[in-house]
Amino acid sequence: MTENILYYGDNLDILRRYVRDETVDLIYLDPPFNSKATYNVLFGEKNGSDSAAQIKAFEDSWHWDTAAAEAYYEVVESGGRVADAMRAFRLLLGDSDMLAYLAMMAPRLIQLHRVLKPTGSIYLHCDPTASHYLKVLLDAVLGPRNFRNEIVWQRFTFHADAKRFGRVTDRIVFYTKTRDFTFNQLRVPYSKEYVASKFRYVDERGRFRLDNLNPPGGRGPVYEFHGVTRAWRFTEEKMRQLEAEGRIYTKSRVAQLKRYLHELPGQAVHSLWNDISPINPRAKERLGYPTQKPEALLERIIKASSNEGDVVLDPFCGCGTAVVVAERLHRCWIGMDITHLAVTLMKHRLRDAFSDDVSFKVIGEPVSLPDAKTLARQDRFQFELWALGLVGARPTSKKRGADKGIDGRLYFHDERKGKTKQVIISVKSGHVSVSQVRDLRGVVEREKAQIGVFITLEEPTKPMRSEAASAGFYESPGWGKKYPRIQILTVAELLEGAQIQYPPRTSVTFKEAPKAKAQRPETRKLAGM
Repeated sequence: MTENILYYGDNLDILRRYVRDETVDLIYLDPPFNSKATYNVLFGEKNGSDSAAQIKAFEDSWHWDTAAAEAYYEVVESGGRVADAMRAFRLLLGDSDMLAYLAMMAPRLIQLHRVLKPTGSIYLHCDPTASHYLKVLLDAVLGPRNFRNEIVWQRFTFHADAKRFGRVTDRIVFYTKTRDFTFNQLRVPYSKEYVASKFRYVDERGRFRLDNLNPPGGRGPVYEFHGVTRAWRFTEEKMRQLEAEGRIYTKSRVAQLKRYLHELPGQAVHSLWNDISPINPRAKERLGYPTQKPEALLERIIKASSNEGDVVLDPFCGCGTAVVVAERLHRCWIGMDITHLAVTLMKHRLRDAFSDDVSFKVIGEPVSLPDAKTLARQDRFQFELWALGLVGARPTSKKRGADKGIDGRLYFHDERKGKTKQVIISVKSGHVSVSQVRDLRGVVEREKAQIGVFITLEEPTKPMRSEAASAGFYESPGWGKKYPRIQILTVAELLEGAQIQYPPRTSVTFKEAPKAKAQRPETRKLAGM
């Protein structure tokens, strides 16, 4: 059985280094655009040196700068249709933020084309701001003849904009690598409006509509039936049999065939998807991730363009909807994301949904103390997110003045019908001292938290240990057990499996994903493994 894979890091570097040619059946990507969130690349080489991905950082509020220019010239100097498209974009757009975004996307789309099987498909999800440029870029990468659909997803029923019509739709551009591709025709129930207008008749069998009995091409057996002599779709014997079964309508001038609603497979899915709603605030699948897409959307794409055992790849995973749906539908999957927070959320979501029935490998996260020190040296904030992920904690807001002295929180319940209680976490990647432990004690008291945890990259001093011990214990009323009120954990201890001591009642730190069951089919080995 093949392992599924989650990658930390820059998807361009991952694709180039790990994924072999023509090994992926379906690619879905929802690349970030203009959410003004900074993404930093997180992992290093096994020998301790910096990889190209480590020293590269980019935002999804794109700017034309040296990095964007380098990406542009790399594509242009490689020649071919994509180079021609990029030169045309520069002529049209100038050295703009949009050109910077397209310069980032172009080499990634080239790599995605490389790893896609000849029978494979790619679905690129985007809003109308950049969809037309991305379609032209995909024409250059995959060829205009391999464009299949521009799917319009109506994600809102109403949205007011002051000086333009309300934007309520996204675009999903569907391409294939060749004309010989996997596609499974999907059907959905008829709309209430369609049923009311077309299925206007009812008998003892149920609702039905009328269908003519004209023969295909106008050629069929000629005979008289209920006073009309003409060419019919069926033989006279078949017509008499259908009439005996009550399937012929004879109250019209010319007999017609009854098509019963409950016997029809439904309406074929078309390119306007207005039957999949966004995730409402109270939905069980809602995890609080800002760009989370509904599972029904990914289910339709995966069912249409892959089969059980196929490999699905999402290079911009976010909270992992594509990989969760792929797992549930018995596909193999590869997920990539450039933030530790996203990959931590994906791991929680997969475990919540499938428990021990899901198997996957994570590549790119620090696995040793030198790795952790490298990450801390490169980006303290990303180190903090990674360290919080080791204990399953939720990071706090980083707005100025908010949650001062608190980097993360864990929540728990240890009383029947009791209130939510919390663990306050402080993460330090630099020099540490006893004063910081005292500060944590003060924060725990201020927040009326039950436990405080100090996570440190450096070894704590003896005075720090003494200060923590002097804080005493929190006694759980539900479990009758004592837990140190202030705990100090080193990164080295966490990497060896140490965990925070707090009541074992199920954590509510991350919203738990709905349970799902899936058994993995036997499949061939994944790309690059």
